[in-house]
Amino acid sequence: MPYVNIKVTDTGVTSEQKAALIKGVTDLLQQVLNKNPLTTVVVIDEVSTDNWGIGGEQVTSRTKKS
Repeated sequence: MPYVNIKVTDTGVTSEQKAALIKGVTDLLQQVLNKNPLTTVVVIDEVSTDNWGIGGEQVTSRTKKS
């Protein structure tokens, strides 16, 4: 039973995009590794940009500079 955890920031990801990620990852595991889609688990965690850091800075701060 494959388990895939996708982490994204909580800005601008629609329900439709999440559904496409879940289907796409499930299909990929079936095609590449011959895994059963009925037992494939995909979890998407949305992380606040305050809790996501790149290069020593919060993404929230980096975004405000852009």
